[in-house]
Amino acid sequence: MIDVILPQLGESVSEGTISKWLVREGEVVKKDQTLASIATDKADSDLPSPAGGRVSKLLAAEGDVVAVKTVIARIDESVQTPAANLSPPAAPPAAPPLAPAIAAPSPPAAPPAPVPAQASPRSAASALATPTVRKAALENDVDLERVQGTGERGRVTRDDVMRAANPPAASPAPPVSTRASTPPPAPPPAIERPQTRATPQTQQIAQMINTGGGFVPPIPGVGFGQFKVPAYRPAEGDKVIPFTRRRRITADHMTYSKFASPHVVTVAEVDVHHASRLRNAHKDRYKAEGMSLTMLAFAVVATAKALRENPQMNTRVLDDSYVVLGSVNVGVAVDSPDGLVVPVVRRADELGVRGIVRAIDDLAKRARAGKITIDDLSGATFSVSNPGLKGNLFGGAIINQPNVGILRMGEVKKRVVVIESEDGEDHIAIHPVMYMALSYDHRVVDGVAANGFLWRVTEILEKADFEV
Repeated sequence: MIDVILPQLGESVSEGTISKWLVREGEVVKKDQTLASIATDKADSDLPSPAGGRVSKLLAAEGDVVAVKTVIARIDESVQTPAANLSPPAAPPAAPPLAPAIAAPSPPAAPPAPVPAQASPRSAASALATPTVRKAALENDVDLERVQGTGERGRVTRDDVMRAANPPAASPAPPVSTRASTPPPAPPPAIERPQTRATPQTQQIAQMINTGGGFVPPIPGVGFGQFKVPAYRPAEGDKVIPFTRRRRITADHMTYSKFASPHVVTVAEVDVHHASRLRNAHKDRYKAEGMSLTMLAFAVVATAKALRENPQMNTRVLDDSYVVLGSVNVGVAVDSPDGLVVPVVRRADELGVRGIVRAIDDLAKRARAGKITIDDLSGATFSVSNPGLKGNLFGGAIINQPNVGILRMGEVKKRVVVIESEDGEDHIAIHPVMYMALSYDHRVVDGVAANGFLWRVTEILEKADFEV
């Protein structure tokens, strides 16, 4: 009997959602045949069969959130009869039974006791529910922030949503208390705050207050201290658009990044006169080969070289230390049908202009076609963001975690500049100029290191000593 295990689908992926089973129990499959579609925080993937044989058991239902390395199906390798000679089951099971390791059995009609805050600490910026659960909440008109999660680390499950949508006829349960049965020592009166909602987020904040646990963060959608977010009141002409899975993930990522990393932004003015002339001289040749020679490619080449020379910008933060990363992998923000994604150009410092152009073109085309993979999105050590043709002067981008910096390009515009001739005389000229803004994590990157890195990127771009 072969166990089908949910693999590690990316360096920071800890779980996946079974989007759809493509096989049924009793069906005979071939090795590498796709068994299921798996949705993760980064992208969707197909799960291939590790061996040929009969699918003896499906241990997770569609919509289940499963931790990596969990057995989700079993295949009887001794059955190798072609599928065409077998009588398939009359109908697929309504919902495959759940393995005990994946989810607990459905509770009785009475709702379970709420999980105390101390038993399930969680980050205030982490996701409280999966995309499938959020969809169920929208379909059943359930406010997730009012649902007490019974899953791991306070996660709201589908059963929690359905109980909230169809409460039992019995008298309502007493209000959820955010304090333990044995109250901790009373906190100083100055930091006590009334609880407005019994969500896992407020539970953690209550725990922090009760134990004197440092900074109390604001609660998204609720407020902070005496400030409360006003309730939305529908008005004629309004259109409510639910978050897609990608938009929810992006929102959670950006919120976490701003909360975790103290952002500092520094800006450089870059005269791209020589780079523009080089691009104009060779862009038609690249176009004939099906590639686009863009200023973004020059910026990525300059960034990769500067990262190799300034390793402090090519790091990531751990709990009480940081790691200087050996590889220079540059993430490039590109648009996709589901929103912005950041695929990775690996070992960018070892590639010339042509290699960078080919890599960016390939990633951008696959992103627009919705064919980007988890591997394409994993492993960036630094990121470059390009606002496109309709850009602006400059902007401070949010750091792509776990990087410690991101470089955002501005719009290239012709400006009046002062240049020095060979005889030392100053002259006024009109050159294409671009502003580049570096956002960096001040926990591990000091101003001297950040400014030195940005100065080097500027120098490389202005000299434009590229082999094209």
